[in-house]
Amino acid sequence: MMTPQFARLGRNTTNTSKLRVWHPSVAAGAASPPLQLPIPASQLLLTPLKASSRLWSGPRLASFYPHSASLICLHLTPFGSFHGHFRGRCQSTFSTPLRRSMTMGSLAVAPESLHYPDVRRDESIVDNYHGTLVADPYRWLEDPESAETKDFVEIQSKLTASVLDKCKTKEKLKERITALYDYAKYDCPLKQGNKYFYMHNTGLQPQSVFYMQDSLEAEPEVLLDPNTLSEDGTVSLSQSALSEDGTFLACGISASGSDWVNIKYMRVADKKFQSDVLSWVKFSSITWTHDHKGFFYSRYPAPKEGVDAGTETEINLYHELYYHFLGSDQSEDILCWKDSDNAKWLFGSEVTDDGKYLLLTIEEGCDPVNRLYYCDLTSLPAGLEGFRGSTDMLPFQKLVDNFDAQYTYVANDGSVFTFTSNKDAPKCKVTRVDLENPTVWTDIIPESETDVLSSATCVNEQQLVVCYLSDVKHVLQVRDLQTGNFLYQLPLDIGSVSSVSGRREEREIFFRFTSFLNPGTIFRCNLAAVKPVPEVFRDTEVKDFDRDAFETKQVFASSKDGTRVPMFIVSKKGTILNGDQPTLLYGYGGFNISLTPYFSASRLALVRHHGAVFAMANIRGGGEYGEDWHKAGSLSKKQNCFDDFQACAEYLISEGYTQPKKLCIEGGSNGGLLVAACVNQRPELYGCALAHVGVMDMLRFHKFTIGHAWTSDYGCSDKAEDFEWLVKYSPLHNVRRPWEGAQNGRNNVQYPAMMLLTADHDDRVVPLHSLKLLATLQYELCKKDANSPQTNYIIARIDSKAGHGAGRPTQKIIDQTSDAFSFFAMVTEAPWIE
Repeated sequence: MMTPQFARLGRNTTNTSKLRVWHPSVAAGAASPPLQLPIPASQLLLTPLKASSRLWSGPRLASFYPHSASLICLHLTPFGSFHGHFRGRCQSTFSTPLRRSMTMGSLAVAPESLHYPDVRRDESIVDNYHGTLVADPYRWLEDPESAETKDFVEIQSKLTASVLDKCKTKEKLKERITALYDYAKYDCPLKQGNKYFYMHNTGLQPQSVFYMQDSLEAEPEVLLDPNTLSEDGTVSLSQSALSEDGTFLACGISASGSDWVNIKYMRVADKKFQSDVLSWVKFSSITWTHDHKGFFYSRYPAPKEGVDAGTETEINLYHELYYHFLGSDQSEDILCWKDSDNAKWLFGSEVTDDGKYLLLTIEEGCDPVNRLYYCDLTSLPAGLEGFRGSTDMLPFQKLVDNFDAQYTYVANDGSVFTFTSNKDAPKCKVTRVDLENPTVWTDIIPESETDVLSSATCVNEQQLVVCYLSDVKHVLQVRDLQTGNFLYQLPLDIGSVSSVSGRREEREIFFRFTSFLNPGTIFRCNLAAVKPVPEVFRDTEVKDFDRDAFETKQVFASSKDGTRVPMFIVSKKGTILNGDQPTLLYGYGGFNISLTPYFSASRLALVRHHGAVFAMANIRGGGEYGEDWHKAGSLSKKQNCFDDFQACAEYLISEGYTQPKKLCIEGGSNGGLLVAACVNQRPELYGCALAHVGVMDMLRFHKFTIGHAWTSDYGCSDKAEDFEWLVKYSPLHNVRRPWEGAQNGRNNVQYPAMMLLTADHDDRVVPLHSLKLLATLQYELCKKDANSPQTNYIIARIDSKAGHGAGRPTQKIIDQTSDAFSFFAMVTEAPWIE
């Protein structure tokens, strides 16, 4: 149904409307006014807005690490990357003086040209955004089920395969990545009931396996092997939750990397799934009641029938919280909470450590803010059983009923609750409130002036293990629960604490440490000792990997506005700074997510065998320095992210690490947006770009799956103010031919070689983003002008039976990484080093 405004425009076909028409050339300067062109209203096909993609940081989970982390991850995660018939000539010639004179954004040796496919453009699709007309000629690619879209994907996949066939080092690199990836991977053990539980992968297993032990010295038993759930390893364990006494295990099982999960459960002693299956679960915690009769979970209404779950694009609305009684049908589950007036809100649940209270967290987007309600389960006259067959929802009390700050449960003693919060504390703090006096909050650990509080875990009855982020490096402290007083600091190298495992009633904790050169060390610490000292519980060794051959340093680049931007650099020791090293620069910059040091076998293989330098930029928009750092790179200030990233690229060049034609930029999800936007803005600065599962259409992202949750970071084109900044950096809407005119001295510049990576079951950032940008890039740069000087490849790797990144089997990870990095090596002419 058309809006009244659109209906008026279409009523008189002889009139013209003086509307602004968006053109990417306008985006170069914020002061430049949009073009004013009369457009006959009859030429406008004004369609209703569909609903868009997905992202989100959600409520805390009470589930077993690592399949459910401390937060539900609905946002655009920085992890993961993803996967084209025609050979022949690109519609241009190599002999022009213009092409020969190109030195930036180009290859040292011109590649064999490609014959890009002819792709239909529907010029009738034009949207009116607050008086500005914006064409969307590839709108038809938004339908993943259409034969035309499937043909497009098949042709592009064949085209990409023809390029990857030219990567001479691909098989050698793949062999080396496989060898380095083949090391034992462990997660921290967790004690539940009288057993220990943990995840373990022997090295190259498609999915990690769930183990249990009667004691830490006992022989481990396989509790659940996800590799038995499918022949190709594409069915994964996306989350899990043990009942309080360890009697039951509930699991979220995902197929092909989709965010949709089915919840099943088993009795631990039997190791067999029961018949109950809960469907259409997404962005959910699994929270057991302490009587072990069932658990809370969240779900959406089922999408339309006949669609392969994970390939649909419909918007996710009307999240609901349910309770499932073991042994019953899902149709009998108790509806605990819904809000029909707020269709986009999401609900998460957690049962407190004493089993008395159910906490309900409510979020409306990806900002670190939530409402917080609670229900005293012991006060229900007939317990949860009394709600069976009833339409009544649980009687929640509202502790925090606004979206001013974030509150994360740490512990409680009766009605006295301890939370971490960013209320008036951008770097977070630990605070306390008594439910009997809910207006009085007392800060137990005040906000640090310099460091960001990442987490707090209650252990050893009256102690807190507190993790801080200090200049993008983790610090672990032990403090008193009641007073917040500092007790002592646990020794750590420079790197990241990827997990802390412990319970309030247990004296010991486990934590896992990793860094760029450490694949993972699990420490065990008895906090009841007179002088607690962490001891190595499990260390990880990688065959044929000599960490002493590499070095890591942290530097600071100066951004456009003078902001100091931290960046880690990993290289071989003795690297000569002569500007000749192929360099991979990675970034994210969004949703309050911090990039901290972590081990990557594939990147170290690139450094070792291609002489590459790897750099990771901690740009604004992330959470490295707290909420102020996040806000400085969101909404109207999103351009700061791109400026920071470009400043880091310029630092690598000016300091002699590399040069533009040897510099590759990489990012995933929100980082894919980062890469594409930076290529549009500074094509001369890079020789290669790898954009994984990126948000590329900033005017329509909110119309698909969970994309509406990202408006807290991006804004929404439905609002005139937001549209003005979105349209200026939206990758899809700012592709331009830099060689046209002498804009900023770039008349001899082309786009760098680009690989867009996406997957058919990515229902977080749906593939249409990458497909539409791919079609636009190939048309604008290679097809539109028969004499186009664009010779650098513009291709896409489109994976099948894969999603946004989570749950991807090991072989798919290795295949994708080998393809992407061998493409980088080829276009930057990186030699192979044995």
